[in-house]
Amino acid sequence: MRLLVVGRLNGQLSTAVKMAMSAGAKVSHVESITQATHALRAGQGADLLMVDYELDIAALIAANEAERIRVPVVACGIGADAIGAAAAIKAGAKEFIPLPPDAELIAAVLAAVSDDNRPMVVTDPSMHAVIALADQVAPSDASILITGESGVGKEVIARYVHQKSRRASKPFISVNCAAIPENLLESELFGHEKGAFTGAVARRIGKFEEANGGTLLLDEISEMDARLQAKLLRAIQEREIDRVGGAKPVKVDIRILATSNRDLAQAVKDGTFREDLLYRLNVVNLRIPSLRERPADVTALAEHFIRKYAAANGVPERPLSAEARRRLALHRWPGNVRELENAMHRAVLLSNGPEIEEGAIRLPDGQPLAAADPATRTAQAASFAAESASRAFVGQTVAAMEQQLILDTLEHCLGNRTHAANILGISIRTLRNKLKEYTEAGVSVPAPQMGASAA
Repeated sequence: MRLLVVGRLNGQLSTAVKMAMSAGAKVSHVESITQATHALRAGQGADLLMVDYELDIAALIAANEAERIRVPVVACGIGADAIGAAAAIKAGAKEFIPLPPDAELIAAVLAAVSDDNRPMVVTDPSMHAVIALADQVAPSDASILITGESGVGKEVIARYVHQKSRRASKPFISVNCAAIPENLLESELFGHEKGAFTGAVARRIGKFEEANGGTLLLDEISEMDARLQAKLLRAIQEREIDRVGGAKPVKVDIRILATSNRDLAQAVKDGTFREDLLYRLNVVNLRIPSLRERPADVTALAEHFIRKYAAANGVPERPLSAEARRRLALHRWPGNVRELENAMHRAVLLSNGPEIEEGAIRLPDGQPLAAADPATRTAQAASFAAESASRAFVGQTVAAMEQQLILDTLEHCLGNRTHAANILGISIRTLRNKLKEYTEAGVSVPAPQMGASAA
């Protein structure tokens, strides 16, 4: 993460900076709050500000907000009493770090405030296929469109691609196109010159320039205005941008990732999204399956969130009960991973016994997860199994699918050729010919087990 330290670097603050660097932070430094806002405005990006608590933290945050710069602040100070720490928090700081510093505390605060502790938790075969494709295309500079329902983890995949790319040591900058008003998004992306519009009191470097050399994630790209889409298309094609009110273009070297929870092909048909921009963004498509399409991930993710929120709240880490696991697996999770995380955070806080019982896992309205009757449970389990089986064949050739089916059936029949041929609906001669081909190709073929006829 990028850490900007604000204040005079006396002995203890210097020690804290060294600890932050040893924890993996990239550190830069200014002495005053005015210099801090100027540095951020000029494109010196930061993921976190560490500020001397004796400075005017409220004024710093207000100045940043006026420039639409939102970077979390951590206050620090030598020998600060509880009143001073409370005042810093009241002024807007997220945390307070007492000095002399503690290495573990520094690392914990950096991780907590940056909220970058989002490991890839993958168990289901459908997600392994997505990760394999991401690994394959990450080293390139190709634009990637990441699609999927809201809450499936599109930004997590985007960060994963960046970390696996040749630009991993450079900035990863994310812009939520749906969260920024249309009239401000252009300035946010491309920056502006002093006097370009009312309130533009100084030059502001946009996200394109801030991400120079690294990766720019355009989150929810489908919400971008059509006029701005044209400017974005030019920026991608020409690798240069025009600041609002600028007199000459600025060259940039970035890799573009974009996400959408909408069908952009349909948006093109509806006239709300440019077809040429879609082609530029969608060189490679990573579709993230919904959580109900990856049932094997539900329990793994639930256990990850239990560990995370038990540690965050200082409560014991409890295992899931058998019934809780069943209900988690059967729930459809329309809000996907985001809904599951919310439910497990609640469950960690509500559980009192040795296990997390099903009653502690509640929906946003406070209702517990419904218990399915046996018939529904069987039908849903069969549906999940069918979905998993069908996904396992996606991307394979017909010949590979046939080979897998034949070998699996033969193994099920303990190597008995006659029984396998009957189940497969083919002649024993055809089966033998197929097995001969596989053996000659070096494929291991199940042999008849003791007492099983080779037919």
